[in-house]
Amino acid sequence: MNKIERIRDGFFKKATGDTGILITSEQNRRYFTEFPSSDGVLAVSAHDAAFFTDSRYIEAAQNAVRGVRVEEQKDTWAQLKAFFEKDGVKKIAPENEMITVAQSGRMKKNLPDFEILGDTALDEAITALRMVKTDIEVENIVKAQRIAEDALRHVLGFIEPGKTEKEIALELDFYMLSHGAEALSFETIAVSGPNTSKPHGVPGDRKVQRGDFITLDFGAVYRGLHSDMTRTVALGGVSEKQKLVYQTVREAKNAVEAEMRAGVSCFDADKIARDHIASRGFGDYFRHGTGHGVGYEIHEMPYVSPKSKSVLAPGNVVTDEPGIYLPGEFGVRIEDMVLITGDGNRVLTEVTDELVVV
Repeated sequence: MNKIERIRDGFFKKATGDTGILITSEQNRRYFTEFPSSDGVLAVSAHDAAFFTDSRYIEAAQNAVRGVRVEEQKDTWAQLKAFFEKDGVKKIAPENEMITVAQSGRMKKNLPDFEILGDTALDEAITALRMVKTDIEVENIVKAQRIAEDALRHVLGFIEPGKTEKEIALELDFYMLSHGAEALSFETIAVSGPNTSKPHGVPGDRKVQRGDFITLDFGAVYRGLHSDMTRTVALGGVSEKQKLVYQTVREAKNAVEAEMRAGVSCFDADKIARDHIASRGFGDYFRHGTGHGVGYEIHEMPYVSPKSKSVLAPGNVVTDEPGIYLPGEFGVRIEDMVLITGDGNRVLTEVTDELVVV
């Protein structure tokens, strides 16, 4: 069953047969067509599916997209009207969590003969699909992760006293993009010394120096799938307090991984890390969730956090990234990606989580 068939199976169990699906977001267009484009729409009815894209992409899309008819966008609203009318569609379900109020208004204005649904039924059906990765999606996430790991090994030989945070971040970026990444998962974080106490610090002109912790949070994109990893390394040496904090974070991360399996709630997985860090006296300094899903977006369901109501299931790929951040001093975050399997989990990150001193 391909992805179009799966969304039909999931969505039309609850929707009536006179409902059509309209997918406009770049992420979900790529998810269903496996074709990257900055423009286009995907229309799905109970019996048909068509991907409309403009002349910049039409030849490439016709050669690459499988299982969906590809048509060139000329008069998009007229084409959509004809597509849905042909199959007797009366109501259209858009991605209401992905579109703006203005986009919703344009749909209603340009498709006046159809009821534009305002609920999130389609979003929920797509989220349920995307949470469970296919074998090829896992393979591509792993390939993205291996590119990032190679970049880490490379940059460890680049870091030395006097290099700036920006220079380190750019070195990571250049390596990933020149060794197979189609894009960066997000803006690379490379922060040092007291800047490591900021969980999402921005690389600046600070020069790294001996005794610093350096936090590196980065990822690569391969065939649309993201990777995500964080390692905190030391330059020259560390204090006893730095060692204690690092080991506490590492123990928390590994305790979570030991318990991550299908049927475990994301709330409980987060609590494992939170309780361990609190038991060492640092509970006030862990201020974000333990993890999140990774796939066609860098942050997606399920979220491993104190507010999560999700339960882990086979096929989920989630991060495990506890941290401790001491304002004005330093911080530590260590992050792995974990695939939930039928009998436990598989840690997709292969680089060591032991403290590395460069």
